[in-house]
Amino acid sequence: MLLPTIRPSRSEDLESIRAIYAHHVRHGLASFEEEPPDVAELARRRADTLAHDLPHLVAEVAGQVVGYAYAGPFHHRSGYRYTVEDTVYVAPDRLGAGIGRALLREVIEACTAGGHRRMIAVIGDSANEPSIALHASLGFHRAGLLPSVGFKFGRWVDSVVMQRPLGSGDGSVPTSPNV
Repeated sequence: MLLPTIRPSRSEDLESIRAIYAHHVRHGLASFEEEPPDVAELARRRADTLAHDLPHLVAEVAGQVVGYAYAGPFHHRSGYRYTVEDTVYVAPDRLGAGIGRALLREVIEACTAGGHRRMIAVIGDSANEPSIALHASLGFHRAGLLPSVGFKFGRWVDSVVMQRPLGSGDGSVPTSPNV
């Protein structure tokens, strides 16, 4: 099996990103969106991520985009400026191949290098063991369960909140006010 190349996303990747995400929106509970966004909306979201100087990455194997990941602000109030939230999606035919791990590892490294101090994962569906295990393997710990906060496919769905420190975490006062 070929190892993925992780690189910054480009605008020409958006159709592949749309196809990956659309599958998860239509068939899974990781996202609480019920209608897949179009390429224009994904381009807007990507631009917002990049405007915050945060990573928006893809995994590529043999020239094909097989996954993507990014970090976004956890909340937009200034007190949260050192905390980010991660997002990771992998093509359905590539699940379990280590692509999500490679992507998330790079997002963690980029956010740490950018001066962020905490990363949050809000995982749709408390039965989403692969995502929970992925995050735990990269240093996230479970911070809480939000029971029945989503409604999709005719049923109530939980969210699991996980978090991990970045860099020195809360062990020191941040020195970069521009994060």
